[in-house]
Amino acid sequence: MSKSSRNLWWSALACTALVAACGEDDPSGPSLTPPNGLTATATSTTSVHLTWNAVTGAGSYVIERALGAGAFAEAGTSATTSFDDDGLTEGATYRYRVAARAGSSSSDFSNEASATPGSQIEVTADITASTTWTKDKVYRLKGFIHVQNGATLTIEAGTRIEGDYNTLGASLFIMRGARIEANGTADEPIVFTSSRAPGQREAGDWGGLILIGNGIINRASPVNLEGSGTDASNPLINYAGGTDNADNSGTLRYVRVEFAGFAPQENAELNTFTFAAVGSGTTLEYLQSLNGLDDAFEFFGGAVDAKYLVSYNSGDDHFDMSEGYVGRIQFAIAYQTRTVIPRQGAPGNISSDPQGIENDGCAGANCTNGENSTPLNIPMVANATLIGPPATVTNSSGNIGMMLRRGTGGYYVNSVVARWSRAGISLRDQSTLDRLPGDLALGNMLIAEAPVLFQPQTGATIQGSVDEGDNNLVFQNGTTATSLFLTVPDAEPANGATLDFTPAAGSAAATGGLETFPGNIATKAGTFVTPTAYRGAVAPGGPKWWEGWTTFAVN
Repeated sequence: MSKSSRNLWWSALACTALVAACGEDDPSGPSLTPPNGLTATATSTTSVHLTWNAVTGAGSYVIERALGAGAFAEAGTSATTSFDDDGLTEGATYRYRVAARAGSSSSDFSNEASATPGSQIEVTADITASTTWTKDKVYRLKGFIHVQNGATLTIEAGTRIEGDYNTLGASLFIMRGARIEANGTADEPIVFTSSRAPGQREAGDWGGLILIGNGIINRASPVNLEGSGTDASNPLINYAGGTDNADNSGTLRYVRVEFAGFAPQENAELNTFTFAAVGSGTTLEYLQSLNGLDDAFEFFGGAVDAKYLVSYNSGDDHFDMSEGYVGRIQFAIAYQTRTVIPRQGAPGNISSDPQGIENDGCAGANCTNGENSTPLNIPMVANATLIGPPATVTNSSGNIGMMLRRGTGGYYVNSVVARWSRAGISLRDQSTLDRLPGDLALGNMLIAEAPVLFQPQTGATIQGSVDEGDNNLVFQNGTTATSLFLTVPDAEPANGATLDFTPAAGSAAATGGLETFPGNIATKAGTFVTPTAYRGAVAPGGPKWWEGWTTFAVN
């Protein structure tokens, strides 16, 4: 053999050994898909926080970084789906990509995400003139911040807003006559979160996001917002007296609000999202509440519509509608895995009666006609997936999928209510039953993994009294929530896990929807709510609309 032939032979042998050692194209190694949903967010003047969706079979991830248009180089590895990159240069733009690893096998790299560490802006005073917040900065709320009448707060896609953990009550109020224009994207959601580092965050670390509109409620003035009026920096907010259900408070699109629900005083927690008398001119799409202490989405009157809502681990109710709310909600996910514990050293309580939906007509002071005060509370909820906590999580009361009481009506169709330990649905109070049949209807609902379809009510015959739609209330106590969907664990999933709420093959949720709306349901739906052939928030084989901008983090 010639010298040149020997060199070629040894080179080929070395190459073969190297490929085998590295696992590249190794047919015996696992096949890994590249991570998706990569986001890069500047968290200070010198740091960037990365998150991405988990890859099935991956044991770790390698992160590469490039400065500007430069070449990529390894920045580190992570055993989780997040990474903090520190020691960066303020004002420089960094590009990132991530690959999954399992043993000696690696996936291709993900799509790129970029971030520019910028100055952290402390927000300490009310906003009285139109203002824009940009994604190259981190905005730290230090106190009760009010966007005042006449001002518009515009927030760029990818912007991070932190509620300062050390400033009790840090929160953002969009006041009557003000607007918020927060237009995130699936790749660059706008994130409101705790100022504490990942792994340390708790429910109630900060206040939350509150919109006050000029819509109509069914209680006479004054009606003061819970959590307001605790001191001079947090004045009472009266949201009664509105006259315009078409009022426009702005836009929230691809917005995630995490670890909110701080209580300025005992028994007065703020909600993650509060919509008080918000009008239908407001746009609400692709919103997630994550580990908030009180309700995830609370609607007090008004007529705002909403689509594509996700609530993960709510301290109290996932969706709460009262005081004459007449809006419509379609495609909503609620998923509970634990009892949400308040942050240490601050007011706040563990809820004794958390529900999937809790709707009331009118209750409390200034209900001029008691539970029959007008406008009646008549929302529409279509294509909800409401999944309660595992059997290991118990409460003294609550744990009902849908609690309809105190004179509420509404139209509830094409939804799945599963894994609620006390009942699927509760219709309480004669004033609620009086809404049947015209102003209260339940059609084409699937109730599973619950001891009873309806919580027993003394002296009332409920089942069969809903006469809209197909009256197809399917009760399958022997069917588990886990079996209905592709990836919904029976126990709490790993921190940052990838979940899939698509109906599983053969799932009863994949069919049975009300495909043509009749009568009052059709009138209420208008052009906003569309009929579907399936039940629940996700179409079989359809888009996974929550992916990329949500996270299922615990802390």
